[in-house]
Order: sequence, then C-alpha cells, then structure tokens
Amino acid sequence: MAATLATVRARTGDRHHRGAGRWFVLAGAVVVALLVVAPLLVMLLNAFKSPDDYTQNGPLSLPTGLYLDGLVNFWQRTEFPVKLWNSFFISAVVAVAACVLSLLNAYAIGIGRIKGRMWVVLLFLLANMLPQEALIYPLFDMARQVGLSNSQWSVIIIFTVIQSAFGTYLLASVLGTFPPALLEAAALDGAGRWRILWRVVFPIVRPTLMVLMIFFFIWTWNEFFIPLVMLTTGDTQTIPIALASLQGDRMMDAPTTNAGALVSLVPALVFFLIFQRTLTRGVTAGAVK
Repeated sequence: MAATLATVRARTGDRHHRGAGRWFVLAGAVVVALLVVAPLLVMLLNAFKSPDDYTQNGPLSLPTGLYLDGLVNFWQRTEFPVKLWNSFFISAVVAVAACVLSLLNAYAIGIGRIKGRMWVVLLFLLANMLPQEALIYPLFDMARQVGLSNSQWSVIIIFTVIQSAFGTYLLASVLGTFPPALLEAAALDGAGRWRILWRVVFPIVRPTLMVLMIFFFIWTWNEFFIPLVMLTTGDTQTIPIALASLQGDRMMDAPTTNAGALVSLVPALVFFLIFQRTLTRGVTAGAVK
C-alpha cells in the first residue's frame, strides 16, 4: 500500500514538473510571437499616419488622425493592380510548374533508381546553396540571347528551376523510402511507369506537393533581386519592385511606404489563410507516413 502511494505521489509530482516546464515553453512562445508581430504592428501604425505626424511624433506613436493619402499615393504611383497581377501570375505558374518538375525528377531519382543517384541528389542540394548574385549575369545574358529580355517568362523559367531544385531534393528523399510492394503490385496489374506515377505515387505524395506549392508561391511572391534585374519596365514588374521604387535617393516617404507594404502583404496573407488547412493536412500526413 505504501509503495502504491509513493508511486502515485511520484507520478503526480512528475506531472506537475512537466506542467511547469510547459508554462516556460508557452512563455517563450509568446515572447517569440510578440517579436514577430511587433514589426507588423509598427507598419500598421505608420500606414495611416500623415508625414507631419510621422516626423513630429516618431514611428512608435499612435496616429493623430486617419490618413489615407498614403494608400492612394501608393496605388496610383505604382499602378498596383498591374503589379498585383504580375506577382500573382508569376508566383502561381512557378508554384505549379516547380511542383510538376520536382515530382518528375524525384520519381526518376527515388523510384527509377538512376545511376549515380546520390551524386544527383547532392547536385540538387548544392544548387540550393548557390547565391542568386552569382547566377544573375549569365541568366540575364541567356535571357537576352533567346529573346526573353524584360519578359515575365524569363523569371518564371528561372524560379521554376530554382524552386524545383529544392522540391526534387525533398521528394527524392521521400520516394527513396517508397514501399516496393505497391510498385510491384501495380506492375503485376499491367501498369506502366506513367500510370504508376499518377495512380500510385502521386496520390500518396499529394499532401507533400501541396505544402511545396504553398511555399513556392510565397517564396516567389517575395523575390526581389532577380525580378529587379530581369524586369525593366513597369508593365512587367512585381510588387516588391514597386515598393522599392517608392524610396528616393535622399529621402523616403515612410507613411506611403508602410501603406504600400501593408497593401502588398494582404494578398499573400489571404492566400496563406485560404490554404492554411491544406498546409496543416500536408504536414500532418507527411509526419504520419
């Protein structure tokens, strides 16, 4: 009896000890969340603040009035609807094309068992580590030679290859552990390689592909350096370039810039909220598999 009571007390104490640790973890998570949200709150404050109010009271003060001219100026100066469509078109095409290319590459590497598989995967890993600054001149020259200078398709092709390098590396690792019994059963039923890919492999890795598609869209949406170099006119440029154009050589309209950043953030945030459940399902399905 005494031993039983001692065991119960030990378990109770251990549970309380774990509970205290959880509170520390929760407090740390709250601190990290505040650090992440703080810049967004500062941007929201200054987006509706007049230039005089910003100069006199600083960026951390509450606005004295609702100032909407910053939003109007950003919308008109940058032709925001055109930039919005360009960003959406480039990001959507890259997300879909990079996922398809990643699946095909990973299927050949992970299941096709090509010769030198490990070296090919290592090559894709190294491709992810190359800085964009080292690639920009040859990419710009090749785009000019093939007639894609100042074309959105040059950016689409570049980012499709860049994003698919990461997707191939990830999916090849997943498909490398694919159950051979499923493939053998499909082959016995007379399925060819393409049918195995779309009827057996694709349904299993679809949650992972959806996660990659969401990441590829957001990563491409936020890209700045390569679109800045490859797209030279306003009718082809994207939202990050429009934000950069608001800054002059010697001065910057902080309220207009914050208003533009707020408006530019909304489409990506809406996209993330729409596909948040898909992202959660994909991560959970990948963890279970």
